[in-house]
Order: sequence, then C-alpha cells, then structure tokens
Amino acid sequence: MSTTTTAPATGTAGLPLADRTSGLVGSVIDSSTSLLAKQTHDIVRFAMGSPAADAIPTAALAEVARTALGVDRADAFDYAATEGDLPLREALVDMLADTTDATALDRVTITSGGMQGLDLACKLFVDPGDVVAVESPTYTNGSATALSYQADLLEIPVDEHGMDVEDLRGQAERTGKTPTVIYTVPTFQNPSGASLSLDRRHRLLALAREWGAVVIDDDPYGMLRFAGDPVPSLHELAAGDPLVFSVRTFSKIIAPGLRVGWVDTDPSLQPLLISAKQAMDTCTNLPAQRLVEGFLRGGYLAEHLARTRTAYRERKEAMQEALTEHFGGMARWTDPDGGFFLWITFDSPENNTEIDAAIDTEALFEVALAHGVAYIPGNAFSPSRRFPDALRVCFATTPPARIHEGVARLRRAVDELAGAAV
Repeated sequence: MSTTTTAPATGTAGLPLADRTSGLVGSVIDSSTSLLAKQTHDIVRFAMGSPAADAIPTAALAEVARTALGVDRADAFDYAATEGDLPLREALVDMLADTTDATALDRVTITSGGMQGLDLACKLFVDPGDVVAVESPTYTNGSATALSYQADLLEIPVDEHGMDVEDLRGQAERTGKTPTVIYTVPTFQNPSGASLSLDRRHRLLALAREWGAVVIDDDPYGMLRFAGDPVPSLHELAAGDPLVFSVRTFSKIIAPGLRVGWVDTDPSLQPLLISAKQAMDTCTNLPAQRLVEGFLRGGYLAEHLARTRTAYRERKEAMQEALTEHFGGMARWTDPDGGFFLWITFDSPENNTEIDAAIDTEALFEVALAHGVAYIPGNAFSPSRRFPDALRVCFATTPPARIHEGVARLRRAVDELAGAAV
C-alpha cells in the first residue's frame, strides 16, 4: 500500500496546472475505504478511524429526523447562514457550557466536518513557504492540508506525553525557522493515542505567544475519555487568546457521514471565515445541521457518550489483551485513556524475541490484507516517512471477539512476511 500520492506538476494533454498541485498529497486513510470496498473476502477492519457501526445512534437520529426533517419542514432543505444555522449554534453553546470547551455564540462557526475547519485555518494563516510545525507521527489529513497551501513542515516527535514542546523550540532554534502555525491533536492523538500533558499544554501556549504563532487545536476525541483524569483543553487554557484556533467535529462522537463540525475562534475572525467558506460550499448541509441540533436539544448526547465510552474502553482492553497474546516480546503499543487508536511499533531484530527479521509495515500491509486484516502503515503519518516499523489500528470500530480474530490474523501475516524474508 503506497503511503504517498502526489499530483503531477503538469496534467495530461499539457494542462497548465497551478503550482500548488505539486503539494496535493492524497490521504492513505481515506483511500483505504475505497480499497477495502473492492475486497471480496472477510476483512477485520482496523484501518479507518470511524465510530463503530453499532455506536452510531441511528434510532435516535431517525426519531429526530421525523420532527426536524418532516414533510412540513421544507425550510430544513434550504440554504443556511454561512456561519451556521442559529438554532444549532445556540444548542452547541448550551451543550458546551459545562465542559472544558465552554464558549460564546460569536466564537462559533459551523463547518462541513473537522476537515473544513483545518482547511479554513490554513487558508487564513499559511502562505507559501511558511513553516508549520506538526506532530510526528501526525494525522495525515492535517499535514496534507498544510502542504496543499505550500507550507514547509517541521516534524516534532511525540511521546507518551504528546508533542515534545522542548524539541519544537530546539528545532526552531537550530534551523532558524520559526513556525507560523503549530498543528496539534492534543487529546488522544491520531495516530498515537497520546495526550499532551498539562505542563506541555502551558508551555506550548507560552511558546506560541512568544513567536506569535497560531495553534491549530484539533480535538475530535476529547469527549471520548473512558479512563484517567480530564485535562483542560487548549481552548480553556488559552482563555480567549486569538492565537488558538480550535477545530471540533461531530464525526467521532455522533456520526461521520453528517459532516458537521465547528471552529471556535476569536470573534474578529468570523467575517473572514464566512468569506472563505462562501468560496467553498456557501453553507454546511442544513438538513444535517437540523439533525444535530435536534439530537442535542433532545437530550440524546449524554447517554450516547456514556454508552460509547464504555464500549470503547472494552475494545481497547481487548485489543491490548490480543496484542499481548500474539505480539508480546516483539512489539510495543500505546495505552490511551480515550479516543480510537493504538500505535504499534515493532522491535528491532536484535531486541525481538519472536522473529529475526525487521518488520516493514508497508510490505506487511498486502500480506495482512490477504490474511483478512487491514490497518494503516506508520509511514502514512509522517511526511518524511519516519515510521516504517509502526502501524495504527483503530479499536473503536470492532467488537472484542472480532478484535482477537483480527490480531491473530495479523500475527499470521507477520510470520509469513518474516518467513519470506529469511
């Protein structure tokens, strides 16, 4: 499975493509959906970072739809205000009132999913040649968005405490390149599952203020904590600082197909956000906005989150049990307190008590797919391809028994690949 897809500088028939097309990088994660749809054999799907099918509240959404999108609600199928339908924005502010993301109406702009929020942030703050600091590994669609605006990326290591903020400072000093933007997934990070510690959150904000750099605070998973103590969001710690641009989405907590998210920004930015968004999609899908508003106002969210948090904790623990059974002594993995993902790193041959060969997870992918299990190779999460021995698995989508089967299939694939390498 190739982990980079770059558009050519010139099109077929000599089309005069814009210079920016050389920075358009396809998403391995999104491409996996099409790839898996083409398979005809049974596959345990650890690849896509999506809520479990049984975690999507279809019954509640159908009930809401009967009222919000009923036959007498033609207004629900009209254009909406670009900044978002007012009833949804009001419901969202009310929903967030007692959370670490508490906000005000004039700070909220509804977007077509979290990805549009990232695109808007880069459109507003990234010029060609600007340095954007990203976590390494990082969410591939986030770094790809920055590259599409012709940014230069500075990859900052991630450990169990999140982005290494001191390394960020050190790299900026060594290279003489001060970031214009710092992109972070601070809570249950994609792909590692790590969370930025409270101390590092404070230091990151201090560094951003010192440099005048914008922090893109991309937090799709914060509401999915199932263990550990809550940590204040960057949004809360920033206390309204305009340098923090917070991106949120309902894709992970309700359903991805709704394509409804929001950004929380300094109110002075909203006119620019409206102008930028009007050049994209005019407005976010109004029927979907009405569905989300009805879901929030109907009081469904709290019970839904409680149920999914319990299920995701069980699935994470099942994944770790299966990994211990099949990969103890040959790999290490993360232990997140929420979210969707585990990051697995294979030990080097000299430290591996199970097999003698190094594991290249891109080479492993095709073998694993043939065995009936899919994941995302580690190099997909680094523009400079720093993680050939790692992979990301999503535990959220799969029931425990199926998780055990998928990990067993992965071990058989590893054994086959290692045997072929001897």
